Order: sequence, then C-alpha cells, then structure tokens
Amino acid sequence: MDTQTLDRLAIRDLVENWVIWRDAGDWERFATVWHDDGVMMATWFQGPAAEFIRVTREGWARGVSILHFLGGTSIDLVGDRAVVQTKMTISQRGNVQNVPCDVVCTGRFFDFVEKRSGRWGLVLRQPIYEKDRVDPIDPASKIELDQAALAKFPKGFRHLAYIQTQIGYTVKLDMPQLTGPEVDHLYERGKSWLAGGALVR
Repeated sequence: MDTQTLDRLAIRDLVENWVIWRDAGDWERFATVWHDDGVMMATWFQGPAAEFIRVTREGWARGVSILHFLGGTSIDLVGDRAVVQTKMTISQRGNVQNVPCDVVCTGRFFDFVEKRSGRWGLVLRQPIYEKDRVDPIDPASKIELDQAALAKFPKGFRHLAYIQTQIGYTVKLDMPQLTGPEVDHLYERGKSWLAGGALVR
C-alpha cells in the first residue's frame, strides 16, 4: 500500500483505540494515543492528556460512568498532519433528581493529529456537541428537570451539562456545537493546522 493509505489506516486505528482503551480502563495503552503535549477538551475537563487520564481514573474510582460509541470518520491529511472528524455519542449514566438516568449526546470528535518520529498521535481532541437527551433507566420512572437551570446550558449539550454539574463538575459553556462562532473558529483552526500553522486558541 502507498504511504498515504498506511497513514490513513494508522490514524483510524488511533481514533478507534482512544475509545476502546479509554472506556475499558486500559490506561497504559490509552496513554500511547497521545503525544506528550497532547490536550483534551471536554465539557468537564480541559487540559493536558496526562492530567485527563489521571482525573478520568479518579472518576472511575468514584463510579462515574461515561462511555463512547463511534460512527464514520473523515480524514483531511496533509503530509505529517491531519484533521480527523469522527461521529460519536457520549453516554453518561447518573442520577438526575435521584432517578437513575442515561444522558446521550451526539456529536463529533474533531482531532488534530500529527506524525512524529514515524508515530501518529493526538495533539488536540475537541468534541463538537450537536444534540443530547436524557432518559430514565426505568421507563416507568419520571424526572422533573429544573427548567431554569437547564436553560442556562447550551442547546447542544444541555442535558449532559445538567447531569455533570449535579455530580460536582464545572462545565465549560463555550464549547463548539453544530453551528455558531465556536465551531466556525474550530474549523478555521483546523485549516491553519493543515497549512502548517501553530496550534493556538
């Protein structure tokens, strides 16, 4: 196979391994999908990949349940850099008003990846949050959401933010959604990255 095809396969492996190893708690292998300066952005965490792994493990120990499922992947590849978009869902289980619920958020992972010393790794993962919903685990249960509190959160991840704040997380509100200035800015950052620019906020 030609080099570009091999690179695309390696990048796809990277994206898939992130979800499998993270959700399985395979922390040693999960660390290998990142470059040393890798950064994770999420509603509840923003910072270095090593710190993300640490706090994720701590959440596991407290019973925090966040899982992921992947869909299709699109790879824009230029030399040793790529921007990768992957359809995904984030599923978080927890209590909402003391009722066990699942919150499911649909969106995309928007990844900045780079090949260094022959190895592809994540430099930045920025999710795009498109829509979400909350459902009681027991269909017979009913939940009464605080509508005033719910309305304070962005539409694309409103219910996810609601449950995360209820368990003590501080949620970043200016995250990219399906449309809006935040996602437009992210797309421009992706173009700059592929053109060889520095990765800046």
